[in-house]
Amino acid sequence: MSELVDIGANLTHESFAGDLDAVIARARDAGVTRMVVTGSTVEHSSAAAALAAAHPGVLHATVGVHPHHACDFAAADLPRLKTLAGLPGVVAVGECGLDHFRNYSSPAEQERAFIAQLELAVELQRPVFLHQREAHDRFLGILKDFRDHLGPAVAHCFTAGQRELWAYLDLDLHIGITGWICDERRGSHLETLVRDIPADRLMLETDAPYLLPRDLRPRPKSRRNEPAYLPHVLAKVAACRQTTAEALAASTTATAERFFRLQPAVSASAVGTQDFEPRSTCGV
Repeated sequence: MSELVDIGANLTHESFAGDLDAVIARARDAGVTRMVVTGSTVEHSSAAAALAAAHPGVLHATVGVHPHHACDFAAADLPRLKTLAGLPGVVAVGECGLDHFRNYSSPAEQERAFIAQLELAVELQRPVFLHQREAHDRFLGILKDFRDHLGPAVAHCFTAGQRELWAYLDLDLHIGITGWICDERRGSHLETLVRDIPADRLMLETDAPYLLPRDLRPRPKSRRNEPAYLPHVLAKVAACRQTTAEALAASTTATAERFFRLQPAVSASAVGTQDFEPRSTCGV
């Protein structure tokens, strides 16, 4: 089978602090040879960039501020993000966007942080790693204002419906699919929708440590998701698209390589882990 790329894994999460090398090794044993570590705050973005530097060719990073943490975002953070975005191994701006499901940050704070990061992505001409939940109309309105000037953009962890999917495809967005599709309670609608995503715009991700596939057997006692479980998501998506896992692995990997401008996978060379102190969670 072709090697896989996990385009979204929160490997700076505290649950990985004690065994990250083992997590990376298990992923590689499962065929997941490259992982993009998601930046969700300035501090976690810095940690993600450090992980990418410590594991060149295996780990890559995004740098950004998740809408949950927009309440912490200040003007002084933008130069820091710009510096981080220029580091080797950093491949995108984000995770950025809007999340009105929980509103840990106010809508105004979220929009301010989102717009600032889109402006940064335009300035640097870097891909954008996008988040949207329960905020489609406003998210789309802001994104449309920037789309003509943005480079590649991916709707990470897509869980919405046909209206949202078609709107994103009309804006030439890529789509990231997670183990949400494996949840018969909440994700069954994706089984049909995933067929509408063009092969050259579909990518796969775990969003680890979150979104452990509900139908994974055996389930880890920790209930922690990790990149090694990406082949399970691959198998589900392939079945829904009525293709083989091998063909889907090849196409999603090629798409991720083009989107993030990734170099070919390199041999394993685990080098330490990066400790971090989590930032204020704004009520998370």
